[in-house]
Amino acid sequence: MLRMLIPVLDHAGAAEAARFAAFMYLERCVTEVELLEVLEPVDQGRAAAFHTRSSLLRQEKRTMLKALIDARTILEEAGVPYHWKRVFGHSTKAIAAYAATSRPDVMVIDASHMSFFRRLAMLASLARRTVTPVTMVH
Repeated sequence: MLRMLIPVLDHAGAAEAARFAAFMYLERCVTEVELLEVLEPVDQGRAAAFHTRSSLLRQEKRTMLKALIDARTILEEAGVPYHWKRVFGHSTKAIAAYAATSRPDVMVIDASHMSFFRRLAMLASLARRTVTPVTMVH
């Protein structure tokens, strides 16, 4: 039985990964799912020149909350036991650091909204930083 980690990386969410986790749970392959909400630094980029850090962080949390709620709803409807955690930092570094401490058996990332090059870069970065197997669904 597997412990699965699903990172919620951006406003597009992790609905496909949650559906995959629900399927695997119903097939009795997964015992527990952990949703990891990853909030990237908001003080970098052009928006930081026009908005305060606190307002940017509030906006980021608001958009990520919708994505997290969508994934949680899918898991709850399937009866999947899950819990969630919020971490701050650059996505691959934060995910790898969290995976090193929580030690999941597998990591599932929703790549349905990512470009080919972003998928490739994320997969390569996670492969370098963690020993946890990574699966991308789309």
